[in-house]
Amino acid sequence: MSDTGAPAKVRKGDARRARGNRTGFTTGACAAAAARAATLGLLNGEVPEKVVSRLPNGHDQAFAVIDGRVEESAALAHAAIVKDAGDDPDATHGAHLTADVRLLPHCAGEVVLKGGAGVGVVTKSGLGLEVGGPAINPVPRRNIVDNVRAAAGELLEHDGLEVTISVPGGEEMAKKTLNARLGILGGISILGTTGIVRPYSTAAFRASVVQAVDVAVNQGQTHLVFTTGGRTEKFAMRQLPELDESCFVQMGDFVKAAFSSAVKRRATQITVGAMVGKLTKMCQGLSVTHAWKAEIDRDLLAESAEEIGAPADLIAEIRAAETARFAAERLALLGLAEAFHRRLAIKAIRSLTRHYPGDYRLNILVCDFEGRFICRVEHDEAL
Repeated sequence: MSDTGAPAKVRKGDARRARGNRTGFTTGACAAAAARAATLGLLNGEVPEKVVSRLPNGHDQAFAVIDGRVEESAALAHAAIVKDAGDDPDATHGAHLTADVRLLPHCAGEVVLKGGAGVGVVTKSGLGLEVGGPAINPVPRRNIVDNVRAAAGELLEHDGLEVTISVPGGEEMAKKTLNARLGILGGISILGTTGIVRPYSTAAFRASVVQAVDVAVNQGQTHLVFTTGGRTEKFAMRQLPELDESCFVQMGDFVKAAFSSAVKRRATQITVGAMVGKLTKMCQGLSVTHAWKAEIDRDLLAESAEEIGAPADLIAEIRAAETARFAAERLALLGLAEAFHRRLAIKAIRSLTRHYPGDYRLNILVCDFEGRFICRVEHDEAL
């Protein structure tokens, strides 16, 4: 208890975890730099140890080049750039973005871009890329070609150039991404709209959520299932076994990106799978539910507990606690878990449909921290 007689707040710690702020470079920027270095090697007979490449944002950036070599007999040059993601936790940090540039005799002015080993192959529509082609997104595709043209000079006067981007070990790296769900198989995607990776930036994940919605809709799906992570996705899949895998989208913290895309693509039914923490933040109307963005609304939790008949002393403790989990676990001991989560789910449906209006029905599936079913709340129950 505090000096005033009120319960002391239960805190996880006042100091936020220190995070680095060093920027890094996208796979697309590194691939473009490798392609430019290899092109210079073909032009000059020697691959440079450092290359200045133009990023998609228009800035010039120097990159160290490794494994540079020219094979004169094959009219081929090879170069690689080691991706530095800065302080961003990235599955492709340290990857070798590799370019092989080959002369195409009598194809004046042509630059043909291909994907090699470790670059994913597109197998589903909805990504804005050719099915069967390499998973090199439009911005890095243009950036690679632009850098090759800028470096090629006289090479393109009579001949063309074939540029093959590969990533040794890319297939293993891809297992840590959502590529397979999007229909990108066999490797990573070559991404990046600016060329810069900002620490703990969320642009790539947010983009993957939008892509996943596009892929599902292009497969003819009208029922989308948004989950907040792997555990809630497995739970939702068990509850909805009749749905195709493409219907399930891990939206993570990106509620706005998921719902805005679903409304835009005219999904007729949305189901959300969540646990108590993210569910509470959806009640709050947060567009991004990450812990760094906003704290849990303890008053909302306390009011929900009060609405289901929780004792006054516990309501006061919930209002002072740091986490939604505290409320869920204490109420579960009183046999109030289902009623509590149902109240939150009803509030979440009302909040989400208010913030993202559209012609769809919204249901919510709630599980506990072990992925076990707690309740299902239908659209009509909340509205």
